[in-house]
Amino acid sequence: MTRPLLGAGGREECVMALIVQKFGGTSVKDAERLNNVADIVTSTYKEGNDVVVVVSAQGDTTDDLIAKAAEINDRPSKREMDMLLSSGEQISAALLAMAIERMGYPVVSLLGWQAGFDTSSDYGNARIKRVDPSRIKQELDKRRIVVVTGFQGVNRYGDMTTLGRGGSDTSAVALAAALNADLCQIYTDVDGVYTADPNKVPTAKKIDQITYDEMLELATLGAKVLHNRSVEMAKRYHVNLEVLSSFTGHPGTIVKEVVKNMEKSHVSGVAKDKDVARLALVGLQDRPGVAFKIFSLLANEKINVDIILQSIGRDESKDISFTVARGDAEEAKKILAAHRIEKLPIVNDQFELCGLITIKDIEKSTKYPNSAKDQKGRLLCGAPQDDHEFTSAFASDMMSDVLAYGQGQSLLLTGLLNQQV
Repeated sequence: MTRPLLGAGGREECVMALIVQKFGGTSVKDAERLNNVADIVTSTYKEGNDVVVVVSAQGDTTDDLIAKAAEINDRPSKREMDMLLSSGEQISAALLAMAIERMGYPVVSLLGWQAGFDTSSDYGNARIKRVDPSRIKQELDKRRIVVVTGFQGVNRYGDMTTLGRGGSDTSAVALAAALNADLCQIYTDVDGVYTADPNKVPTAKKIDQITYDEMLELATLGAKVLHNRSVEMAKRYHVNLEVLSSFTGHPGTIVKEVVKNMEKSHVSGVAKDKDVARLALVGLQDRPGVAFKIFSLLANEKINVDIILQSIGRDESKDISFTVARGDAEEAKKILAAHRIEKLPIVNDQFELCGLITIKDIEKSTKYPNSAKDQKGRLLCGAPQDDHEFTSAFASDMMSDVLAYGQGQSLLLTGLLNQQV
């Protein structure tokens, strides 16, 4: 087995290497696409490579399973939900293995626990504690293609667990790290990472190379092509990543530590996330330790807090606003309400995300006719009349006076970390 060689155009090409390939739900949604994936996998195998494949559940399978659970119990336990949802990836893995088997290639499918995924016991959002790839190595030594279920593992009690949003990406990168793979390819329905969502901004351009840090910023604030946990892991363990399409066969985007043009570009891309909620705590006592108490409560319940905005103290009080995943909003509200740190007032009970706006924009708030104000006339949220026009202008003019903005979404420009905002 040799390491990646430099191919045409200066791109790295793996020859007789160990390659991990991950295929998302759209790539395996039906028989036709499963056969297409089987062609990609076997073509890689025929070149002499060892191949490990990680698959997601087919199409809308996960949503369908959630709906089925709701028909039986509107408040099922997280443990039983993990038992149910983990079946989606098992179906994909078995069907793909059958397709490869029909083509005459040696193949075996493995569940997460069989592939060595040991996780925490946080049902629905477990974290990978370790990966023991010994079973996979045994199968590779037999020259078999190994198909692994993504998104899942097993905890110390022997229970099935799921890894939460983007879990299959994380599974693939974790396997690549544990196996010391030469390349981890993430196949999706787009042929790489773009400067903006090409469905919203027709002039968006595909990025050939991007750094881990830039990709992490984009993934954290809504770019769905990769999940931020997988990017963090790739950076930590120096996993070579490539994002590419399972449909076009075109070269994708390489995610790496350093890219040649990193000093030439101030803005790498624009991303937005509609699946976020904002909570605002108004009139807190302005003294040390209050913010620590708030975020410790949420951290203890495994609720991730993203953007945090704290006002300047006045009249011995201050306000704190922060964002969480929309699915965690109600739970976060219950936690804070139950503890009632200094009778925390919570505004914006509808959990509608309000954009973070610079002082310059607040002074010019007449630009945003949709803006809302609190009892003291302070601007809480606002949105331009046409979100598409705003995003397009943002991407083309590279405005630097707004870090994040939106209504029902969060928007970020990467590459501005060292600039005054």
